Amino acid sequence: MTIIEFKHISYQVKEKQILHDVSFKVDRGDFLTLVGPSGSGKSTILKLTANLISPTAGDIFYQDKKMAKYDPVQYRREVSYCFQQPSLFGKTVRENLIFPYEIRRQVVVEKRIDELLKLVDLSADFLDKDINSLSGGEKQRVALIRNIVFLPKVLLLDEVTTGLDDDSKEIVHQLIKRVHEQGTTIILVTHDQSEIQTAGHIMQIKQGRIIK
Repeated sequence: MTIIEFKHISYQVKEKQILHDVSFKVDRGDFLTLVGPSGSGKSTILKLTANLISPTAGDIFYQDKKMAKYDPVQYRREVSYCFQQPSLFGKTVRENLIFPYEIRRQVVVEKRIDELLKLVDLSADFLDKDINSLSGGEKQRVALIRNIVFLPKVLLLDEVTTGLDDDSKEIVHQLIKRVHEQGTTIILVTHDQSEIQTAGHIMQIKQGRIIK
């Protein structure tokens, strides 16, 4: 069953055409890897899928309904975007990991947070750490588990392992694999050759067009 569909999508900023008549489908439970040169339009596809920007032409469908017909807040809870540069807020790790509960007005489940920290090789006392004291790899792990406190239906990952050391990269890979095995559809943008070599479903983008 199709969960995301692009129908003749184009995207233009001023005089610059970034995407040209792009059409594709992503099935529920798929793991799609987007590859191509820098500036080819991969991240633009993710941002369009996340409803962070709107297409110049064409329609995007989510679960067979036009994305524009969904409440944006509810949509972004189901289709979650993780940036290349992790964006943490507040002062502590705890503030970031209880935020998904707060916006849903739900009681914080400490056990769930502890389990997620263990999955990315971080201890429970890590919750009280100042976010400014974290390494790049630690920030990315916290950002990722914040996105999956409540498992989304679709997880969009924009080069989330760029700049990470090998240990951090492997921890992130294992987390992504686990999330996918739990039924979440993954769309991943990467330049990492090891990720490309192990990818199952690859879509290649060049100059704003699907070429493979």
